[in-house]
Amino acid sequence: MRKPLTRRAPIALLAVGALLLSACGDDDDDDAAASATADDSGAATTAPAAEPSATEAESATGGGGPIKAAWVYVGPINDGGWTTAHDNGRKYVEEQMGDAVETTYKENVPEGPEAAQVIDDLVADGNDIIFATSFGFGEAMQAASAEYPDVAFEWATGIAPTDNMGIYYGAGEQSNYLAGMSAGAATESNIIGFVAPFPIPEVIRHINAYTLGVQAVNPDATVKVVWVNSWFDPTNERQAADSLITSGADVIASGGDSPAPGEAAKAAGVAWTGYDSDQSANFPDEWLTAAVYNWGPYYLKQVQAAAAGTWAPASYYGSIADGFTDIAPFGARVTQETQDAITAKRQEIVDGTFDIFAGPITDQAGTVRVPEGSTMSFGDQMTVNWFVAGVDGDPTGG
Repeated sequence: MRKPLTRRAPIALLAVGALLLSACGDDDDDDAAASATADDSGAATTAPAAEPSATEAESATGGGGPIKAAWVYVGPINDGGWTTAHDNGRKYVEEQMGDAVETTYKENVPEGPEAAQVIDDLVADGNDIIFATSFGFGEAMQAASAEYPDVAFEWATGIAPTDNMGIYYGAGEQSNYLAGMSAGAATESNIIGFVAPFPIPEVIRHINAYTLGVQAVNPDATVKVVWVNSWFDPTNERQAADSLITSGADVIASGGDSPAPGEAAKAAGVAWTGYDSDQSANFPDEWLTAAVYNWGPYYLKQVQAAAAGTWAPASYYGSIADGFTDIAPFGARVTQETQDAITAKRQEIVDGTFDIFAGPITDQAGTVRVPEGSTMSFGDQMTVNWFVAGVDGDPTGG
């Protein structure tokens, strides 16, 4: 039986993707995409382009009418998480380019055959560049990029570019480490509950980073994981959060797309760290912070390049340093002392003087996985299938 595709890559595919990302070199056309460089971990990164003015955005089309850009979403635009963040990026493109762009989106698109039909329809509608925001859209995107060589395709969380398809994502693990610091400082029971979507490397990497952040400020705290096997399932996410609270967690963390864990935290009067989007205004009494993504500048740069005829496929892995990922504003529960500690650590990450996955790091069984004086390679980060010490849970999803 074929396993359903999920938003992020399964372990085997991510292993291939990590090698491909590590091998990416400089792009010859600086106007098409900023040059790819290798950081100390071997990760492919792209230097951010300066944000253009509205006039520059409008002139990118060369007077030939608006460029048409489309987005394919796995969830609803009001999910309060992953899809909301992507749609904010689409709106940013509209705000910056004005009449020089015409955007459209398709929400709640299932991963599988239906995605292929949606992409075909978007091509037929004359869209010049199409962004697919879920790993599970990859098969349809790869087929479409082969069938429509004159269309620019962009695959979020993808594993390999093609002649007319780029891939993009970023180091949410950096931001999750900082969010974990806020949780470690906030807990009094020393039990933090993590509502986790799928047992795949991306999620395991994020949980590990979060736990390392927790233990940096509170070595006695543990992170208890409950898997819900879905990116967006408010009912199951709420039930998982409730069960974690019942088991003693006084801080809840989210790894999926809905704010349902925050609703559970609100009902129980405990703290919450979100994911994907800033929910501080909706949960003022429970909110700590969240790992968030700023998709807008990347989307703008790629749409403008397509409009100017200079777009080229590339592999982009953003970071806090280039503004792609960061933490949301702090909530009232985060003390000034904790805010200062997190802000200082964030600056160390930006400066490159602190690596969240530098050793020594041991796993749940006490085995040293990353010795002192070394760090996890980018490939190992992208394929990680074990939990660090301090996590209470099964990385296989059991």
